[in-house]
Amino acid sequence: MQNNGLTLNRDADGLFLCGNDQILRADFAKMLPRIRPANLNGELLIKAAKIKGIDRTPTAADATAGLGEDSFLLAAAGFSVRLYERDHVIAQLLHDALDRAASVPELTAVVGRMRLYEADSITELPALTPPPDVILLDPMFPERQKSGLIKKKLQFLKQLEAPCSDEDALLDAAMAAQPRKVVIKRPLKGAYLAGRKPDYSIKGNSIRYDCFVLTKKSAT
Repeated sequence: MQNNGLTLNRDADGLFLCGNDQILRADFAKMLPRIRPANLNGELLIKAAKIKGIDRTPTAADATAGLGEDSFLLAAAGFSVRLYERDHVIAQLLHDALDRAASVPELTAVVGRMRLYEADSITELPALTPPPDVILLDPMFPERQKSGLIKKKLQFLKQLEAPCSDEDALLDAAMAAQPRKVVIKRPLKGAYLAGRKPDYSIKGNSIRYDCFVLTKKSAT
């Protein structure tokens, strides 16, 4: 399958996208070190998504799933996660990665808490019933981290899916879903999404998570 000069192929390790002498594959097995308890608890995303006072499985919706790595971290932390990806090719890569991970004993339980929907989250989020506890937004932006790995991923993904063109619509959809918390992944020095200041931010060396708390039950 070809799309925008890129080719979607399959080999013994699953689906991969190739072009410009590079390949891109979604692979959750490589994330095993990050979900070990000592490492997972230190992840900024897990700190940002933390919810207090819940005596059930917490729920999350990743509105801009991409290759699913953030959703995977949330699922490893015990969240039941709905992943939304509007691009068909990216969704296929992600679906293939979930299928492969389901057969890996160390990953089975984690991906069992992940459900992928090939849909536009802007239209889907406001209709969610009951609302998720946390909604994660990580839309593609022109200004992102400049590491070689991030550049490589963006070179592929930007050929398939344009950067976010309507920040207000995305954030409004997340707010309309009435979660306990909206968490937005941003470059450390990047502008606020849609120019709206969050209730608080959790900062790392190169990224930060801007958090909007919509109920008093959410953790800060």
